[in-house]
Amino acid sequence: MTAIETTRPASTKYVTLALLALALGGFAIGTTEFMTMGLLEEIADGIHRTNAQTGHIITAYAFGVVVGAPIIVSLGARLPKKELAIGLILALGVGNAITAVASGYLPVMAARFVAGLPHGAYFGVASLLAASLVRPEFKGRAVSSVMLGLSVATVAGVPASTILGQTLGWRSAYWAVLVIAIAAAFMIFLFVPHSPANTDASLRGELSALKRPQVLFAVSAGMVGFGGLFAMYSYIAPIVTKVADLSSSWIAMFTLAFGLGSVLGSWAAGRLADWNVERSVLYGFVATSVVLVAFYFVAAQVVPALALVFAVGALGSIVAINLQIRLMDAAGEAQMLGAALNHSALNIANGLGAFFGSVIIEAGYGYRATSLVGVVLASLGLVVFAIGLTVQKRTATGATQPASGAS
Repeated sequence: MTAIETTRPASTKYVTLALLALALGGFAIGTTEFMTMGLLEEIADGIHRTNAQTGHIITAYAFGVVVGAPIIVSLGARLPKKELAIGLILALGVGNAITAVASGYLPVMAARFVAGLPHGAYFGVASLLAASLVRPEFKGRAVSSVMLGLSVATVAGVPASTILGQTLGWRSAYWAVLVIAIAAAFMIFLFVPHSPANTDASLRGELSALKRPQVLFAVSAGMVGFGGLFAMYSYIAPIVTKVADLSSSWIAMFTLAFGLGSVLGSWAAGRLADWNVERSVLYGFVATSVVLVAFYFVAAQVVPALALVFAVGALGSIVAINLQIRLMDAAGEAQMLGAALNHSALNIANGLGAFFGSVIIEAGYGYRATSLVGVVLASLGLVVFAIGLTVQKRTATGATQPASGAS
């Protein structure tokens, strides 16, 4: 039995609702991941730290994703996937509740780490559940619907939570995520069919994917290159208020622009993947670098800055989804781990981007300079991914060469 084989439902009556339930879990995750950026100044005031120091709680969440994804997926490989998904999304809700009641810099940072633990594992499990609901030829659309929940969160969940946090206090936004997580768990319980445990799965089998060179190249490219986006976007709130000199009410407009770009990018990513997954990632990194350079020069101008934030959101989704497809293909039988590793890589990028952005800010170069940090990281991701493709091509060419002395 392969990693994606589960018992398919006898009836397709609840397929749409099942996919919606899994996407709602992605919506909860996307909301909690990105809303911290929109509420950075409010949280900083609440825990009595600078914006740059508060940016480290973004790094803590990302580190939780990195640690949790491979460990939870590998240890839970033999568990029934529906029950595992429910447990993971409820754990996310608990992590947000802990954040809402935490007091002080270190407790809030620890709470964000806990909230990040189920993130990548949930997407790995949910992707396999989604694939099991449909015929093989529709598997890609089903998996992308789960990811679309994350993109829609950037359009609806993040702006709404930003407004909620600014109005009722930043803690209210984390309570709201708890409610969404409970709703998602309830819908998964009702509409996602049970799938038996995969008794053939093993910890060693799942972790064997980490021995594959192309898995390592794709993970490395994602963790470095995607940091280009987060180096700038992690500090979008102070960029809006201090660089563009706008009121805090404009922050929701910028997060909305990013979210709309993410939704468009998610739609485009599937079509681009059908064309060429590898070129989509390469060109995505190149375009991200160009857009970030442009943002450095127009960050103080409202309309161009909004347009470029929209573009960054679109390119981020294109790169992320095509990297996920690349990883799932490269992981062989361990496709659940491959899908989860993509989110580990992207959240390492999240943490690296926020960290290097804070270093530049504290060095006195200002919030605008974070976009140039992003250019460097995106360019490095491009180089790593290109090296991986070169190695793959040479390995394939060598494998097809006739043995020396063959007639």
